[in-house]
Amino acid sequence: MKNHYHYETVTEAIEQLREQGYTLDFNLEENCIVCDTDKFSADEFDIVEIYRYEGDSDPADEATVYGIQSKSGIKGILVTGFGNSSDNSMTNEILKKLKI
Repeated sequence: MKNHYHYETVTEAIEQLREQGYTLDFNLEENCIVCDTDKFSADEFDIVEIYRYEGDSDPADEATVYGIQSKSGIKGILVTGFGNSSDNSMTNEILKKLKI
């Protein structure tokens, strides 16, 4: 995993990851990673980039942005909340399966 940059906002991190080829939008769903109608096992992906943001005044602004890539070369972005704004049990279980 490389983490050479710090971006001021989640939006800026996403824009820069898109420029680096992370074009798909991934979501978490019951022990898998989802993109549109496709479902993938977390074991198929590695975390390549990671950026964490904490809201200055609102805990709901807390998020982590992941640039993830599959072993077959599929690249995309996964954004998760943390703290009060996340489903910690699901997020933690899937993130344990992703390799850093």
